[in-house]
Amino acid sequence: MRFIITLLLLALLVLGVWTFVDAPNHGWWLPPNLSTFGHDIDRLFYLILWMVAFFFVLTEGILIWCVFAYSKKRDTKSQYTHGHHKLEMLWTAIPGALLLVITFTQMGTWAEIKFKGSFPQVEPIAEVWASQFDWRVRYPGPDGRVGTMDDIESPFEFVVPVGEPVRFQLRSRDVIHSFFVPYLRIKQDAMPGMSIPVWFQAEKEGSYDLVCAELCGWGHYKMAGRLKVLSRPAYDAWLKQARTEMLSNGSEDKS
Repeated sequence: MRFIITLLLLALLVLGVWTFVDAPNHGWWLPPNLSTFGHDIDRLFYLILWMVAFFFVLTEGILIWCVFAYSKKRDTKSQYTHGHHKLEMLWTAIPGALLLVITFTQMGTWAEIKFKGSFPQVEPIAEVWASQFDWRVRYPGPDGRVGTMDDIESPFEFVVPVGEPVRFQLRSRDVIHSFFVPYLRIKQDAMPGMSIPVWFQAEKEGSYDLVCAELCGWGHYKMAGRLKVLSRPAYDAWLKQARTEMLSNGSEDKS
């Protein structure tokens, strides 16, 4: 039986390592990064991933050896031990040191993305409202201010220009939601009663998934939108058309 258990644990180790190595070849990996700070996010991700992979292999290897070496029947009595202070200090100190490495490694990236002092000096482009279970994006109308009667509202679609820093205010109408665009490596919780500043810069035109990454109720699964990245001329044309439609009473001559 111990040989069977050992083989099963060994198979788990091999499968885990193979999945880790071969996953990118099957599309089981991160989507391409399309934001300016995404490379720093990926670097932190890989740092933690390699730490976890190393200790996974180490732990599984020790477990396999222990099962094979100590499951054999013996006629002698078992020897019991109570605690091992040096070993306990070692396995406490190592995770503590690794957490400190992660903490100091991520400080610069966190400050660049989250600290207001590091935000690009541009005006907010819109307000993004999360609610059960949709996304609503409000752009300022001709008066240039959000929260007035001439606001432009875009349901489920956030349209931005490519290659330019984009600032917006993230808000929630009800419960905690989370604004998540995997291609941009951006994720920010939307908190009820708070207006949270967020920024990013998309480097490629296209249409990308915008999802809620916080379980927010029975309809959480369908709270999906799109981040649409356009060239500056196309974005200006879209905004102009949206303002025209907002001000329209439906009686204009469309011929």
